[in-house]
Amino acid sequence: MTKPQYKKEHIVTSVVAVIVDEQERVLLTKRSIRPFLGMWVMPGGTINLGEPILRALQREVDEEVGLDVEVGDLIDVFEHVTPGEDTCHYIILFYRCRPLQSTVTYNPQEVLEAAWVPRHELVRYQMPEGTRHILGKLFPELTAAAPG
Repeated sequence: MTKPQYKKEHIVTSVVAVIVDEQERVLLTKRSIRPFLGMWVMPGGTINLGEPILRALQREVDEEVGLDVEVGDLIDVFEHVTPGEDTCHYIILFYRCRPLQSTVTYNPQEVLEAAWVPRHELVRYQMPEGTRHILGKLFPELTAAAPG
C-alpha cells in the first residue's frame, strides 16, 4: 500500500475568522487561489512558525479583507485531509470575531470578491464542507440545508 502524497510533508496549522456583525451577517470571501478556488470561505490562513495564534488570525484578516477584528471564542477545530499534489493536511482553528468596522478592502491576489452575507442567505453559497460545518455551529439551520 502506497503512502498518500501531499503538497507539503507536514501538517499545516491555520486560523480562520468567522466574522459576524451585529446584524448576524457573516463576511465571506470567494477564493481566487487554491485550495477551494472559486468557493466561498471565511478569511484566514497559515500560522507562521513562532507567530502567536491570535496575531496570525488578525494578520490574515487584515491581509485578505483589510479589517480589524475583535477576536472572540474558539468555535471549533477542523481537520481537512485530502491527499494530492495541490492539497495539504490542514488543522484549522476557527474563531468567532466581531468587526471593528464594516468597510472591506479585499486582496485580489487571494480573493475574487467579498460579501457580508445575511444569515438566511448563507445556504445559497457554494462553500467547502468544513466552512458549512463551522457556520452550522453558529447557525443550526445550515446543517439541514445544502446549496441546490
